[in-house]
Amino acid sequence: MGELFNINERVILITGGTGILGSVIASYLAGEGARMVILGRRKEAGEALVKEIREKGGEAIFLRTDVMNEALLLKNREEIMSRYGQIDALLNAAGGNMAGANIPPEKTFFDLDMDQFDEVVRLNLTGTVLPSQVFLKPMVERKKGVILNFSSMAAFRPMTRVVGYAAAKAGVTNFTQFLANEVATKFGEGIRVNAIAPGFFLTEQNRELLTNPDGSYTQRGGDVIRQTPFKRLGRPEELCGTIHYLVSDASAFVTGTTITVDGGFNAFAM
Repeated sequence: MGELFNINERVILITGGTGILGSVIASYLAGEGARMVILGRRKEAGEALVKEIREKGGEAIFLRTDVMNEALLLKNREEIMSRYGQIDALLNAAGGNMAGANIPPEKTFFDLDMDQFDEVVRLNLTGTVLPSQVFLKPMVERKKGVILNFSSMAAFRPMTRVVGYAAAKAGVTNFTQFLANEVATKFGEGIRVNAIAPGFFLTEQNRELLTNPDGSYTQRGGDVIRQTPFKRLGRPEELCGTIHYLVSDASAFVTGTTITVDGGFNAFAM
């Protein structure tokens, strides 16, 4: 049974790998024996994470990238293939939001900044599609691999405020289903495409939205807690078990699905 979850020496890429969630996930998978390729824009943070992983006996490299820059992604692929000769899994964890793509209570739909809306959709949706296209190629050649996308609670529920982010993440969920069918039909059952939809985890992006400087919840944070049966925010490490399952052979017959990791948020009605 242990072999089902064995990811030792698998080459696993993670975009957005220097963020709070990405760094915790990368460290965990490296601790389980994966050879981690951390892809991100922040070189200093990426190299610090690699150093931390190596000090714990894990293997990792950092490559600077931009998930919306095809030429740079292709260069990344060349470097990875030259070093490892294979890509076993891609985690599309890069994403983010911008103030102008939100509609706070004091504003209306007419205040939506379309330039920032477009940017948020490109970062979260195109920034998932393009790396998938680039890094899928070596998987197809081996007829084996895993793509794991990052969706969101906002993909399931029409939440207030985050109109751009929610639209993009709904697109990620739909794209996950599309690509799962596309690759299985045309390239065989060895390549699987799934997604996780995290509930509410405290990150640098949402810290001020969900918590006050003293650590208490804002009104938005309180709304989240009331909607979450576990009555707390998630801890980054609580994503790792589900991710481990989805990148391992334990999920060999699982494709086209989005698994929620949310403390019951999506199951709660009233």
